[in-house]
Amino acid sequence: MEFTPERLTAQLASEPLRPAYLIAGPETLRVLEAADAVRVQARAEGIGEREIFDADGRDFDWNQLAQSVNAPSLFASRRLLEVRLPSAKPGKDGSAFIAEFCADPPHDVVLLITGEDWSRQHGGKWSESIARVGHHAIAWALKPHEMPDWIERRLRARGLRADRDAVERLVERVEGNLLAAAQEIDKLALLSDGESIDLARMESYVADAARFDVFRLLDATLNGQPAQALRMLHGLRAEGEAVPALMGMLVMELQRAAALARVQAKGGNLAAEFKAQRVWDAKQAVYRRALQRHDAARWERFVVEAGRVDRIAKGRPRIGEEPADAWLALERLLLAIAESRGAALLSRRAVV
Repeated sequence: MEFTPERLTAQLASEPLRPAYLIAGPETLRVLEAADAVRVQARAEGIGEREIFDADGRDFDWNQLAQSVNAPSLFASRRLLEVRLPSAKPGKDGSAFIAEFCADPPHDVVLLITGEDWSRQHGGKWSESIARVGHHAIAWALKPHEMPDWIERRLRARGLRADRDAVERLVERVEGNLLAAAQEIDKLALLSDGESIDLARMESYVADAARFDVFRLLDATLNGQPAQALRMLHGLRAEGEAVPALMGMLVMELQRAAALARVQAKGGNLAAEFKAQRVWDAKQAVYRRALQRHDAARWERFVVEAGRVDRIAKGRPRIGEEPADAWLALERLLLAIAESRGAALLSRRAVV
């Protein structure tokens, strides 16, 4: 049976841990929180040992995991083995290992597999074998009409009450960003005095997402959401932000993406590079989606183009470089990053 991450969390409280769990999907926050719920239940059942395996890329040795499963623990009677499988595609060797594990689950091991992607094509005999002995939870991206109910449930979980108008306003302001919604709700829990939150109080408590801060702008761009990125960019411009104030973070993100793309192109260990670049788990899915749209050479070009936009904004174009509108140049750069075929935009130049 396929659960939602929230349904899985509720199920964990009503039964002992099962031998295996698969939690995957594009909504990273929901995946991480459901995985945390499994870890909490494991500690409650006295599981004191936890091993983590980053199965990122074709070079991962599934035999290493099999050896760990078969090796008795010296420190605990039961263990939690976590396999972080960003693509949610274990490959031939991984599928065989998972099917074999589920066919005869060891009594002293709980297997937790998490992934940052999922579609109907991801599943197979390996995921079906997990569903037979454990649970399978998919964090599908929430549709716009599902956001109010998700926010209402999260408010109740934090002991908060809000009327429908207040909830709708919060939905509008977080622009579909679950992490932003969670952060705002946590803030409401600190500010609220236990009374129901109406529209006026929500207005006073929640930061106006019309400010469209640069972090959300960059997330929308890397996530491949061009319309949302443009809306945020126009909001920043309307508020009087200057292009140079945005470029520092953008250049840093592009340089990071370019470094990750180089490692990926060479078949290197992307998980290790994420650690080296200090990319948090919750942000890795954003970069993975971005890396699927463009190759390493294009990311290098984006870095160069960002430098050009910065020079235009500061009034220091290179000799022979056409004068241009910095906002338009930035807009085209963001669209090129957000769209898989958007690089053609960079060949166009607007003269003022």
